[in-house]
Amino acid sequence: MEIPSKYNPAKVEGKWYQYWTDKNFFHSEPDGREPYTIVIPPPNVTGVLHMGHMLNNTIQDILVRRARMTGRNACWVPGTDHASIATEAKVVNKLREEGVDKYDLTREEFLEHAWDWTRKHGGIILEQLKKLGASCDWDRTAFTMDETRSESVINVFVDLFDKGLIYRGVRMVNWDPAAKTALSDEEVIYKEVKSKLYYLKYKIDGEDGYVTIATTRPETILGDTAVCVNPADKRFFHLKGKRVLVPLINRSIPIIEDDYVDMEFGTGCLKITPAHDINDYEIGLRHNLPTVDIFNDDGTLSKAAEIFVGEDRFEVREKIVPELEKAGNMARIEDYTNKVGFSERTDVVIEPKLSAQWFLRMEDLVKPALENVMNDTIKFYPSKFKNIYRHWMGNIKDWCISRQLWWGHQIPVYYLPGGDFVCAETAEKALQKAKEKTGNKDLVLTDLTQDEDVLDTWFSSWLWPISVFDGIRHPENDDVNYYYPTSDLVTAPDIIFFWVARMIIAGYEYRQEYPYKNVYFTGMVRDAQRRKMSKSLGNSPDPLDLIAKYGADGVRVGMLLCSPAGGDLLFDESLPQQGAGFVTKIWNAFRLVKNWEVSKEKEQPEHSKLAVEWFRNKLNEVVSTLDSQFSQFRISEALMTVYTTVRDEFSGWLLEIVKPPYQQPVDAKTFREVVDIFDQLLRLMHPFMPFVTEEIWQLLKERKEGESIMISQMPVAEGYDAVSLAAFENVKEAISGIRNIRKEKNIPNKDALELKIQQGDKGYEDGFAPVLKKLGNLTSLDLVSEEVKGAASFRVKSTNFYIPLDGFIDVEEELKKLEEELGYTKGFLNSVMKKLNNERFVNNAPEAVVAKEKAKQADAEAKIKVLEERIAGLK
Repeated sequence: MEIPSKYNPAKVEGKWYQYWTDKNFFHSEPDGREPYTIVIPPPNVTGVLHMGHMLNNTIQDILVRRARMTGRNACWVPGTDHASIATEAKVVNKLREEGVDKYDLTREEFLEHAWDWTRKHGGIILEQLKKLGASCDWDRTAFTMDETRSESVINVFVDLFDKGLIYRGVRMVNWDPAAKTALSDEEVIYKEVKSKLYYLKYKIDGEDGYVTIATTRPETILGDTAVCVNPADKRFFHLKGKRVLVPLINRSIPIIEDDYVDMEFGTGCLKITPAHDINDYEIGLRHNLPTVDIFNDDGTLSKAAEIFVGEDRFEVREKIVPELEKAGNMARIEDYTNKVGFSERTDVVIEPKLSAQWFLRMEDLVKPALENVMNDTIKFYPSKFKNIYRHWMGNIKDWCISRQLWWGHQIPVYYLPGGDFVCAETAEKALQKAKEKTGNKDLVLTDLTQDEDVLDTWFSSWLWPISVFDGIRHPENDDVNYYYPTSDLVTAPDIIFFWVARMIIAGYEYRQEYPYKNVYFTGMVRDAQRRKMSKSLGNSPDPLDLIAKYGADGVRVGMLLCSPAGGDLLFDESLPQQGAGFVTKIWNAFRLVKNWEVSKEKEQPEHSKLAVEWFRNKLNEVVSTLDSQFSQFRISEALMTVYTTVRDEFSGWLLEIVKPPYQQPVDAKTFREVVDIFDQLLRLMHPFMPFVTEEIWQLLKERKEGESIMISQMPVAEGYDAVSLAAFENVKEAISGIRNIRKEKNIPNKDALELKIQQGDKGYEDGFAPVLKKLGNLTSLDLVSEEVKGAASFRVKSTNFYIPLDGFIDVEEELKKLEEELGYTKGFLNSVMKKLNNERFVNNAPEAVVAKEKAKQADAEAKIKVLEERIAGLK
């Protein structure tokens, strides 16, 4: 069989992925085996593959493939999220480019465009994951707005509403003026920005005096309804009961007192704008202040602002400053750095805004979800994220679950003409409830108006581990009873609150059980300068370009080479390059073995027999180590274990020991055993590198149709002899010592040497002498009781090794070289000792400098001793 000289991932990867899918190897159905279940963190339907997806899905695929090979019934459920805000924004932009305004369409017409866009773009990222080798059960692909998931979401809303856990209220919310929707606290990203602090003078109503306040948002003075001071602040006792005029519009507002005001901050006077600041809103409630909402939903000023009506809030900020200066209300302006909230989805500055929204009461729902993470019923890897989780869950607020969008799950609340409402899964059920509630049997569907808002996207994805198995609509179906709870979740820590916590809450509410046993948090993929990868910075490579260049296996290995759980991955293109180099190393080892000529007549040499026994012992140790690493989710370490085993132990030692002399055949027994060992190694590598391992595994033994490494059994640890492994490490060290002497003395590898061994506590009676003779190219290996004169030497543990140099070197020339080196080293030692014998130097120099000189002394003395011994040996 002709083996190509180079591995070609482009030819191999598509072939084997098609084979796996054609044979339905990724598909799972409930059976008698132990299940292993992972649900994919559903990427946005708008998305394309980025480096974070690559890392996350590589880890998931490793876990799934390994579980499949250890005999578990592995099920990896893929899917996408409808991403209300992001998708609606994309569709609105597309329509705008076509000259169509969203609000010129009916809701139904807009949704037709949204569905068309989703059908066109929605599957892109899942198709890209196939290029990575993701072994998802594609037959189970779910979408958060397909029929099963949509009905599940609506059913849960109705259930929670009927339990009294969902309510409607006017609250201060985070408002996104670009998307024109409310956001939860977790969807706000705070950034440090360089601002200005404006000191404004408010005239005291009816008097000549002023009070001065400081604000970063001068445009919001138009919504002020009070000025507040601390009741203990003596500076303002004279203002009690007085009023001030809002600059430019001269609205008369009261001066009030409240302990909330920090006397040390700013001027000690605080402007109160209840409609546009959460703290002001709370003060307004305590003091029964009116609210003046000066912003429209798009961030322009409303009629309530009285001036600058219809203009953008930031343009107004620029315009209002000169007006305040002209009117004599500007005291001064200072540079100021503060944190400002931005919308995670649209990256615009959010506005605190009073709005009627739907909320989910969280106080009682979080209790089992918090308890079962803190007691390790659900384990976090790394565990440091438990503290973050505990802090958030312990300070949780009610969840604002409504969004002012059209794309999403429309809230199943129906309003009656008089303003009353009912909650039901369908309009027909709502009509029946309305008739019962009002006693009016003549009501018809057209009398009901469904709430315009949709649910927060996370209100669908929090049900994901249950809803992908249809466990909300049919809680006793075979799939959910078999696959739930799932086994592991692999996700990024930045959605620990959005998604991880909420799935745990839903799991205990709807299954009385956790949704997964383990949560593995990946790190952030950053560039070499530790910057987060992003398109705007231009520092994020296209994952598909990397796969085309280095192969999927190379990229997978590269992503994991330095990716500890929860630790950031500093990505550099040298990593997939290193991964591709490892693929080449494996391929070359395969070519070496397959190209050996095999002799059935030839006896197995003793060195090959010993090498095979050693490696099988080593393999058991490696399998045991991998089991431990995977159980602790040390996946990057597990890859490194496999990597060094193949690169160093298998290619660097085993193949080197057993390979036959040039142009000679290998014995059939050794060949068969090496092929079996290679087969075992390929299985260990397969979860990390699925494509190259399948290609080699198929060619190694020329498999039958329908066989695949991905459904073969993972090697099982059978115990190992640690003493024997340690002895072989000594042998390896001795071989390295021999090679070093050859290099130092310019003795070619083809020239055979003699080796004399002076035993220490434990020597080379462990039986590995034939290996030492083979790799050292030794004519003889003899035990001696004393030092061998005129020989080069080295030491391993307590054993001395001597190689007689007669015939290999010019003794006089070697003595000359050694004596010159000895003289130089003694001179160096003298210069060091002059410093150390100088009391002023020792007493005054930094401790680290003195320590460094003492280290030089010790090194020089050790070298002198070795050189003197070598000179004595040659004389």
